[in-house]
Amino acid sequence: MTPEELSQALADALNQAVADGALPLALADLPTTVLVERPHQAEHGDWSTNVALKTAKQAALSPRQFAQVLVPYFERIPAIASVQIAGPGFINLTLAKAAAGELARQVVLAGSAYGRTSGQLGQAINLEFVSANPTGPVHLAGARWAAVGDTLARILESQGARITREYYFNDHGAQIDRFAASLYAAAQGLDTPPDGYGGRYIQDLADQIVQENPDITGLSQAAQLELFREHGTAVMFTEIKRSLHQFRVDFDVYFHEQSLHQSGAVSRVVERLKESGELYLQDGAWWLKSSAYGDDRDRVVIKQDGVPAYIAGDIAYFEDKRARGADLAIYLLGADHHGYIARLKAAAAALGDNPDRVEVLIGQMVFLARDGQKVKMSKRAGTVVTLEDLVESIGVDAARYALVRSSIDSNLEIDLGLWASQSNDNPVYYVQYAHARTRAVARNAAEAGIQRDGGFDPAELVHPSEAVLLGLIASFPATIERAGDLREPHRVARYLEDLASAYHKWYDQCRVIPRFGEPITEANRARLWLNDATGQVLANGLGLLGVDAPERM
Repeated sequence: MTPEELSQALADALNQAVADGALPLALADLPTTVLVERPHQAEHGDWSTNVALKTAKQAALSPRQFAQVLVPYFERIPAIASVQIAGPGFINLTLAKAAAGELARQVVLAGSAYGRTSGQLGQAINLEFVSANPTGPVHLAGARWAAVGDTLARILESQGARITREYYFNDHGAQIDRFAASLYAAAQGLDTPPDGYGGRYIQDLADQIVQENPDITGLSQAAQLELFREHGTAVMFTEIKRSLHQFRVDFDVYFHEQSLHQSGAVSRVVERLKESGELYLQDGAWWLKSSAYGDDRDRVVIKQDGVPAYIAGDIAYFEDKRARGADLAIYLLGADHHGYIARLKAAAAALGDNPDRVEVLIGQMVFLARDGQKVKMSKRAGTVVTLEDLVESIGVDAARYALVRSSIDSNLEIDLGLWASQSNDNPVYYVQYAHARTRAVARNAAEAGIQRDGGFDPAELVHPSEAVLLGLIASFPATIERAGDLREPHRVARYLEDLASAYHKWYDQCRVIPRFGEPITEANRARLWLNDATGQVLANGLGLLGVDAPERM
């Protein structure tokens, strides 16, 4: 029995209790679903529900009184072996062995669909992540956002949301001027300008542009700078897309900041905010009344020299996302962008929109270590470690897993030696090895003549390690849903490690293939179903992380 099926059965029993007059409630007062969760302690049963605590007040009963009324109704459900009331009114449920084991068959039959739900169905979400300036390769912080953002997109899609993965190219403003000046200096053999960009890639890029444009030396300095700007950003744009694609991250929309200015979108939104009174003129600059909407201060939108400030593009960009149909705009930003949370919400409110349409996730820094020492320099970028440096050191699978495994709220240190190792200390290897082991067991079972279609008696799955494994498998859909709701994709990685651990322990204690000379039993067949169900969940979870599920290792 799946958690969803159990939840529905409990809801039906609750409805029956009301229909019988056992509870002084109207059907309209009942919750639409009965939440079930795994108890923290195995001796408390297979599942627990707090429906009595949530609903008792409406019936003018204490939670325990409410629970006592429900016990006989829950006991009538064929899949439930026993019902107990715990604490202030929790109801603990133990499933019949056959009902618990039946989950293995349901998972295998569901295949890649197991774990998918419809909690986000109909929600259109614009998810913007990475968004590195086109002035250099993707650095480690951008790599973290690539892994986290793509994983979050996969999780939300599995819940039914329509996700637009979006990359915002900051190809307008002072950083592009510094980039062009850095390329010009490199081409001229000059030192890198103050606040410019260094590293071997700048010299290589400058040489490439000169080689492709041999007449550049005959142009004025201004014309050369413009050529370096145009060609430099185009080359970096292509290279960033290539490195992200190799990292299994692709975007639906590549949006250029420059387009907001060229199309007049920034000018139009500024004029509209002036007309609505949301902008005011002070000291020669136009200010957004952002403090009226929760920001710590008002923000300059048009500077004294008439040049739009960065927030002007942000406002026009949010409006553009909403016009394209986004119900929610999620931004994944770096550790130095905390101020953006309030200002982006304030911008939405100033436009007359709901600030809750904006959600900002802030991630912390990433560091590399080898032999206990931090790795500080990139061969190519000079001052930062890049995504390509990380992938070259430990591979795509390990890089994605390592970057998504920890909460984004914490700094992350990646030990290159650990993540490159083929040992159980390496989390991605541990999980992938568990999946490969399930496939090896399936192959060996086939050679031994054990087939899933040879019968399945779920009541044979009675070993304590099988109860643990089935419980974890059952909690997979809820784990994904919680990871999506809380925007915490690391929960999926940690879940997979728990599942892999439970599987390895089960493998050591329960035989799928009988010893030489022993007959094939119903228990062997049932365990093959459980083995294959575990492998399916491991594959589904790794797929959400964008990590391969190998057949052999």
